[in-house]
Amino acid sequence: MDAKTQGTRRSGDMAGFSVREALAEDLLKSAVTAVGDAAYRWSIEDGVLTWSAGASALLGISDISTVATHRDFATRLLVEGPGRYELICRSREKDKGTGVPYELEYQIRDDFGGVRWVEDRGRWYAGSDGSPALAVGVLRAIDERHKREAELIRLSTYDELTGLLNRVRLKEALTEAMIASQRGRQNSAFLLIAVDNLALINDAFGFDVADEVIVSVGERLRSLARRGDSLGRYAGNKFGLVLRNCNEERLGGVCERMLAEVRDKVVMTGRGPVAVTVSAGSIALPGHASSVEQALARAEEALVLAKQRLRDSHVVYTPSREREKARLRNINVADELITALNDKRIRIAFQPIVDAVSGEAALFECLVRLEQPDGSILSAGHFVPIAEKLGIVGLLDYRVMELAVEALRNNPHVTLSLNVSGRTTADRLWRETLAAHLRADPDLARRLIIEITETVAIHEVVELTEFVAMFRELGCKIAIDDFGAGYTSFRNLKTLDVDLVKIDGSFVIDLATSPDNQFFVRTLVDLARNFNLPTVAEWVSNEEEVTMLRDFGVKYLQGFYLGEPAMSLPRADYTSMTRRIVA
Repeated sequence: MDAKTQGTRRSGDMAGFSVREALAEDLLKSAVTAVGDAAYRWSIEDGVLTWSAGASALLGISDISTVATHRDFATRLLVEGPGRYELICRSREKDKGTGVPYELEYQIRDDFGGVRWVEDRGRWYAGSDGSPALAVGVLRAIDERHKREAELIRLSTYDELTGLLNRVRLKEALTEAMIASQRGRQNSAFLLIAVDNLALINDAFGFDVADEVIVSVGERLRSLARRGDSLGRYAGNKFGLVLRNCNEERLGGVCERMLAEVRDKVVMTGRGPVAVTVSAGSIALPGHASSVEQALARAEEALVLAKQRLRDSHVVYTPSREREKARLRNINVADELITALNDKRIRIAFQPIVDAVSGEAALFECLVRLEQPDGSILSAGHFVPIAEKLGIVGLLDYRVMELAVEALRNNPHVTLSLNVSGRTTADRLWRETLAAHLRADPDLARRLIIEITETVAIHEVVELTEFVAMFRELGCKIAIDDFGAGYTSFRNLKTLDVDLVKIDGSFVIDLATSPDNQFFVRTLVDLARNFNLPTVAEWVSNEEEVTMLRDFGVKYLQGFYLGEPAMSLPRADYTSMTRRIVA
């Protein structure tokens, strides 16, 4: 092939390559336009910008020729941090022949008075001297993405109902204030403020009105917060306020102003005006807390003390040696209790409940005990109140239930009475486990009485109705314990369909010498008789009380005088556990 022919072919190949390159470039531009993006070419030496189709719509610029240079384009930008010019022209990277990538986000002003978020991604290429000469990139609209990200940030920072800081951000603000206080920059304080009786507002007006109250209280508190303070919603009805530059001497006055701001004006809701008060617990920092957790716990402690006084009260936390001793004692007892549960050192003591006429044991109440590592036995009063306070009484109830079922199986002629705390009546696992035992052996249910305290019956009648119906259907009997302490109405007893009433022992003490107690017990027994409910008198301590209670018509008697709790049941002769009474 001669040179002329070769040259002609080479020219044809180059022409074909140019055509293919042009087609590929057109295809790329079409693809970019199709997805709503816009491409550009920036000649860095002369500043000329060449835009693809679609740039005008994406940028909101009617005449794209008004941004035909980088200088014109830059006048419209709102950039945080380095812009495109800095990323490219001041880059320390070197182009090795494939270009250097860059990426950034910024806002650009459109022709309609708004701004748009844009993602800018591309590559710059070096000229013969190695410095940036050309940049080619693609712009993408990212307004929706930024809105989603902003919403996520808002949700992670602010409470959805009130618009105040949420619990997480409030704790962060408290952390920052405590760090500043510990470094000696300024004193600070933390207030925990709770809406009083929000549950009553819920019941009387509905949850929507309660939400309006929470929002209104938040707005009033915010009106008193200073620049630099941090106010947030700590929990359902609680607000937290971090006060900068506030010493302990001023804290009481600040709390009073907060309470007055809420107290002195009713809250106007969609269902009319609602009178609202708040209570507050506060703590001065850093003097009375060394950590955020301690500050929160002590502010909560002060709030509890305020609520114990009256509503619309406030308490400033002050150290108390007795409180610290009680707290340490609670912690130690709780640790010991958990260890005893794990080691299976929870026991049952059985106290006889005797027939008032025959004096024979009719049934036995299961009383929880804790066996210490040395073998000694602790009565319930040493640990049950703490278990209830710390929310672990359910673990005790579950173990006692297991032991009671085992005792029923091992003593087929015994009837047992089992106490249940209010928390446990709502415990699905406890209910389903006991129900499974009773269904597997119906004879157990026939010999089991479940005791519910009167205070639970007062406050949770509706919830208890299902509980009582479930176990009565399985064959158990239900007793109300400590009757009279809370003045339960007999309507509630009828609603719950109980089988037995245990008169609170405080009315049996000094029965022989107290006319008031005599009248009260006689009245309770007469009323119970009208409902065909047998009664049990607790804490019986002498023969004179036995005689009076039997004359009043009490069916069963219980107390140390008649039989002390024993750690085991006799196999047959129950009279060995009881004192014979004179008929």
